Formats: sequence, structure tokens, C-alpha cells
Amino acid sequence: MLKIAVCVSGGGTNLQAIIDGIEQKTITNTEIAVVISNNPGAYALERAKKHGIEAVCISPKEYESRAAFNEDFLRRLDAYEVDLVVLAGFLVVIPEQMIAKYRNRIINIHPSLIPSFCGTGYYGLKVHEGALARGVKVTGATVHFVDEGTDTGPIILQKAVEVQEGDTPEILQRRVMEQAEWKIMPQAIDLIANGKVTVMGKTVHISK
Repeated sequence: MLKIAVCVSGGGTNLQAIIDGIEQKTITNTEIAVVISNNPGAYALERAKKHGIEAVCISPKEYESRAAFNEDFLRRLDAYEVDLVVLAGFLVVIPEQMIAKYRNRIINIHPSLIPSFCGTGYYGLKVHEGALARGVKVTGATVHFVDEGTDTGPIILQKAVEVQEGDTPEILQRRVMEQAEWKIMPQAIDLIANGKVTVMGKTVHISK
């Protein structure tokens, strides 16, 4: 059984997709050990509680320094002995010591087809604003392993979404979530849970 921690900062729509996937058995061999948020007002914490999942807030604002936060965050995460850390809209820079300790065991969802519209400054609506400003016809979402760079880790899955005439960043964001994010994040977790994902350098191999 794959034990996962899901880290969130906001509403938790990707968390809900994961919860639904486990309950509907499209994600198999997986359980959520804890949901962690840096934001005490995150609705994602309520989503977790409604499904009987432990929900905790670890806010950087409660620590005297970012180093102190990073140290305690890692200590508290370690206590759950999870196999995989899932970043589902977690707006906190992951400390390098955590990346090193959980090498190829942290995954993130990004709302574009990496390497387009990714890296520093590209998150949330800013990604979709960038895509519309460039006039792209196809965007999408990417699930990738987390490394020391920003959106530079090995890519696990991607799914394309068409941009339509009249799209606003908000409309495009919703379509990308519905057609891509909520599908490939659960799919990636299920693949990992069933031993079908291997990483060789910067390349992910998926077995049948």
C-alpha cells in the first residue's frame, strides 16, 4: 500500500480528484496518510476532514526563520512515514534537504505542457495568462517529479488541452483542471502505487 502525503495551499480541487480516485478505485493500492497545508484557511483541510483524513497546517509565519520552518516541516512529514509526497497546488518552495531525502518520491502538478510556461513566476492564473498572451492553440498540464530546479524534474505524464476563442485565464484554468489535471494526477499516483514508474536520469519509463 502506497502511503501518500498531499500538500496544498488553497481549495484543494486536485486533492478532491485524488480522494475521489481512491474511493472510486481508479487509484489503487493507495491511502492518504495526511493532508498538509501552509495556509490555515485552505479549504483543502476541510475536504480532508470530511473524508476522515488527518489534516494539519504548518505555516512558515509561525517560525522565526525559513530555515526553522524547513527543518520542522521535514521532521513532521517524516513522522508519517509516507512513500510519496504529492504537491497539489502547494505554494511553498520545497527545501533542498527534503528533495534530497525524498528523491524521486515527490511529484507536482503544473498547469502547462512543460517546458512551456513554467519556472519562476509561472503559477496559478499566471500560467494561463502567459499562454493566452502568446496566442498558443494548445496548452495542458504536466505531472513531474520534483528536483532542485523549478518545474525541471523528470516528466511522468502530460495531457494536452485546446485553447478556444474567447478564453479568459479563468475559463482556461478551469478547462485545464477538468480535462487534464484531475485526470493525470490520479493516473500518475496509480502508476507509482503499482510499481509501473521508473526513473533513469531525466527520463521516466512507464511499464505496461
